[in-house]
Amino acid sequence: MSVSSSTPTFQTTFPMTFPVALRKQPLPAGQPREWYEAHNRQLKAMRIAIALLDTGVYTARQARDRTIAATAAKIGVHPPSRTTCRLVRSLLPADQPR
Repeated sequence: MSVSSSTPTFQTTFPMTFPVALRKQPLPAGQPREWYEAHNRQLKAMRIAIALLDTGVYTARQARDRTIAATAAKIGVHPPSRTTCRLVRSLLPADQPR
């Protein structure tokens, strides 16, 4: 029996291409208005958080309201509210002690 190297290797049986556009599905009917607002706010916050990570903002401390608003403008999203900015920061990792 041979010993493998310490670095794992992964093999895929399908080509990995990113990003993959997912088909949008309609939201379920019958929910209160607040549910739809919260859902759309979460989607917006996730889009902005991903864009921040792509631009080099890796922690919540680095993500100030101005930075979040500028990133939203760059990706074509309406300016976020203070609530959305807080939600974006909650999605980013906190600073790690050194």
